[in-house]
Order: sequence, then structure tokens, then C-alpha cells
Amino acid sequence: MARITYVEHNGRKHEIDVPNGLTVMEGARDNGVPGIEADCGGACACSTCHVYVAPEWVEKLPPKDAMEADMLDFAWQPNPVLSRLTCQLRVTAALDGLVVNLPEKQI
Repeated sequence: MARITYVEHNGRKHEIDVPNGLTVMEGARDNGVPGIEADCGGACACSTCHVYVAPEWVEKLPPKDAMEADMLDFAWQPNPVLSRLTCQLRVTAALDGLVVNLPEKQI
């Protein structure tokens, strides 16, 4: 299990314990975090689970694969370093303490 902090665009924080094996997106969706729409249900076929990871987490996460990088082109104001799709981040104990910031909107 990992405690993940989701920070809404307005600064409101949601600290959620997400079970190992789920994705960061599923943790948000299952706990009603506003701002993660996940229109494709986690198939990496949209960009509506886009977040900006806290800078100190960038190097700790697995690298983006080509499909995620391509989908991020469709996200709202993607940041080449900080943007990730939460459907592509599988939760493990190594993600305990992860902080993700939600964009102003999802496209």
C-alpha cells in the first residue's frame, strides 16, 4: 500500500492509501478525487488522468513509454518533465509518499 497525495488545482489535498497493484488513476477514481476523469478507464487511450508529479518524484517513477508520451500531447498544458498519465503508474510500496498535482482541467 502507498499513501498518495492528490492536490487539486485549487490546492485542496486528498491523502489516500492506495492498495498495491492498482494504478494511481484507480486510487483517485475509487476515492472520488475530482479532476481525474479517466474517460478511457485506464487503457491509455485518452489524456483525462493527466497530472504533474512533484519534481522530487520524477526520477523515482518508471520512465514513460512511447504510448504514454504520445497521449500526453493531448493533455491540458503538458509539462515535458512533470506530466504523467496516472493510468500508467502502477502502485507499489515504492510510491509511498507520491504527490501529484492536478491540472486546471482535463481535455
